[in-house]
Amino acid sequence: MVSWPARRPGIPRAPSRSENRGSPTAVADPTNPQFRRAILALAGGPGDERIVRLVSELARPAHAELVGVHVVEIEWSLPLDADIAARSEEAQQILDQAELTAETLKMRLEPVLLQAREVGAALVDEATEREADILVLALAYKKRFGGDFAIGRTIPYVLKHAPCAVWVVREPMPEELQ
Repeated sequence: MVSWPARRPGIPRAPSRSENRGSPTAVADPTNPQFRRAILALAGGPGDERIVRLVSELARPAHAELVGVHVVEIEWSLPLDADIAARSEEAQQILDQAELTAETLKMRLEPVLLQAREVGAALVDEATEREADILVLALAYKKRFGGDFAIGRTIPYVLKHAPCAVWVVREPMPEELQ
C-alpha cells in the first residue's frame, strides 16, 4: 500500500491528467540529439575519452562543432594573467589526447586552454560566448571520507548557471565498490 501525505490547507493541488488542458509538449527524440556546437570540459581524467567518444558519435550526423576546453585553475594568491597555462605540459597533453581521440572518430575537436579562478564559471562563460547548445562534463566516481558520493563544486555550478543543456557523464562504479 502506498500513502501520500495529506494536502495542506491553502495549497492548491496539481491538476490530474484528465484536468490538464492544452496541447501535449513536444519531446525531442532522445536517440537522435541535435546540437550545432558542444563544449566538452576536459579535466585530464579517464572520463575525458568517454565524453569525447560519446559526443563525437552523436555530433557526426549533424556535423556539429566540438570544442574541448581545459581550464587551469589559478590560485587567488597569483595574478589572473600569470602565464601558468601556457607553460603547463600536462594541460597541453590533455588537449592533445582529446584531439587525437576525436580524430580517430573522424571528427575535429577545437582545443581551448583557459586559466581562471573558478573552473565552473570559466566553462559557463565559454559556453555562453560560443553559443553552445550543450556542455558535457565527466564525473569520476568518488566517495568522501564517510562514504558519501562526492560531486565537487564545478558540476553544481555549471548545472545552475549554464545557458545551454548540460550532460554529466559519470564513470562506472569501480568493481570493488559494487
